[in-house]
Amino acid sequence: MRRVLVAALGVTLAVGLAPARMRPKEQEKPPARPAAAAPPAGRFVVVLDPGHGGSNTGAAGVVLGLYEKRLTLALARAVARRLEAAEGVEVRLTRRDDRYLTLRERVRRANQEDADVFVSIHANASPSRGQRGYETYVLTPEALDVDARALRRGDGPARPGVDPEVAELLDDVERGTAQPWAVRLAERVQARLRVARGEAGDRGVRQGTMDVLMGPTMPAVLVEVGFIDHSVEGAELLRRDVRDGIADALAAAVLDYRELRARDPR
Repeated sequence: MRRVLVAALGVTLAVGLAPARMRPKEQEKPPARPAAAAPPAGRFVVVLDPGHGGSNTGAAGVVLGLYEKRLTLALARAVARRLEAAEGVEVRLTRRDDRYLTLRERVRRANQEDADVFVSIHANASPSRGQRGYETYVLTPEALDVDARALRRGDGPARPGVDPEVAELLDDVERGTAQPWAVRLAERVQARLRVARGEAGDRGVRQGTMDVLMGPTMPAVLVEVGFIDHSVEGAELLRRDVRDGIADALAAAVLDYRELRARDPR
């Protein structure tokens, strides 16, 4: 996105928070991908962000010793393998092992890679341990307000030879341009997860103010793949077949989005 625009011119997980829900206009199952379909031309860079890591363990699972940081890393690696098998796709992980990264470090890595999409992978939890399902977050429009610029200053992509104030302005323009596309990416994530995990668990596309979504200059989403502390769903997330299904869904959603952008590159 930045290349086109310039040519023309634990994330704190709020457990229990109930942000506004955005209902996608289309709820049908995603179309099957033709096996022989020609991939869109050009380099497509995906940054996957396994949530938490190191001393930031994330939510505790229903099984003793299982933490969110381990599940998210396993899923990110599995999604990366699937995407790397697609022609023209380059994948970067913000972390490849059990290390601590600040939210700003994750954002900076995505911006430095000039990524086309940023997907932060998480598992949910609730005080009652009784909730279940999957949901995908995009940034609220209010979070793009100029009052939040101080939180993002210096996190944008490198712009050699560009005045720093102009660079910050370009960063903000790109963030604003990316938001409608982030919603479309989130819709595709939910559509693919509905197929993999069932309609009953669909909690929809939601708006949030997670810091890790505030800085990227490309379409960015944060997906909660399920409730790790739920007695049933938490145990399911330990199963290899369930994780494989989720990884398949996330990879397919990203490729769906790539095809969409190839048809409508604005």
